[in-house]
Amino acid sequence: MTVAALLTPFILLAGALQALGNAMNAQLRGRMVNPWLAATVSFLPIVFVFVTLFLVMPTPLPTLDGLGRMPWYAPLGGLAGAVAVFGGLAFIDKVGAGPFNGLTLTANIVTSLAMDALGLFGLQAAGFKPLPWLGGLLMAVGVVFIARTGGKTDGGKTDEGKAGGGHSGGGVGGKLLYPFILGAGALMAVGVVWNAQLRGALVNPWLAATVSFLPVVFAFALIFLLRPSPLPSRADLAGLRWWMPLAGLTGAVAVFAGLLFVDKIGAGALNGLLITANLLTSVALDHFGWLGLRRVAAGPPRLLGAALMVGGIVLISWF
Repeated sequence: MTVAALLTPFILLAGALQALGNAMNAQLRGRMVNPWLAATVSFLPIVFVFVTLFLVMPTPLPTLDGLGRMPWYAPLGGLAGAVAVFGGLAFIDKVGAGPFNGLTLTANIVTSLAMDALGLFGLQAAGFKPLPWLGGLLMAVGVVFIARTGGKTDGGKTDEGKAGGGHSGGGVGGKLLYPFILGAGALMAVGVVWNAQLRGALVNPWLAATVSFLPVVFAFALIFLLRPSPLPSRADLAGLRWWMPLAGLTGAVAVFAGLLFVDKIGAGALNGLLITANLLTSVALDHFGWLGLRRVAAGPPRLLGAALMVGGIVLISWF
């Protein structure tokens, strides 16, 4: 059995937890009111956990030689991935949730395949292989099917306009943001590889995860200090559930998986598995209305999109 096959169940679980984290973050955002405060609350437990694990397991430690060979961009992996979070907070109400997720995930897949093919950022160059790129195309089409049906409720009415601040992404203003959103999706894939390089230089995975997430918490906290209003009321805080602040921790499992495994199975396979598990779990969350989400029936288009994504990841992972 190959290394990729052995790691696949853990990576799929990480992708599923990432989707749960997204849903939990949405609930946290509703209770915290201020999105920057919500993001800070979400990311702080991650840093606390990784710092604690590093203090418990402080060895091995990096050498001066290893630190000297570390690329300058390696500690910025967490920030690169957080650009998509910033984009979601700032622009999802302007373009709609479906187009935003479809664009970011498609850019993520294409960028991952390109990094594998060209050997960017220290990855081993695999050259152009048609079947993985065909798999990427299938995944992109599957994302489109799922994203475009993301606003259909059980009654057949669309909620995307409501969720997106009254916009569906079809306006000129929304389309002008598409290049930035594609860039955010590409940076998500790049951040995974940078985190792997950080882990290689720092040796200790807990120290690497701490260094990766610290700039993210600093950025969100700084934005909150610059934009401290609105603030949650007592009624908002009274509705806060114990699991809501743990949203960041569930998503951090995916980051940690990338930090450990991207150099073993490749960026394309890793991100493909994460995205597939993420979207399949999201479809289930919507269909059953778990974690307080509004029910969105998994009709034929969404199921077709899920099937295309599974077929795509098979081509990426096995060929």
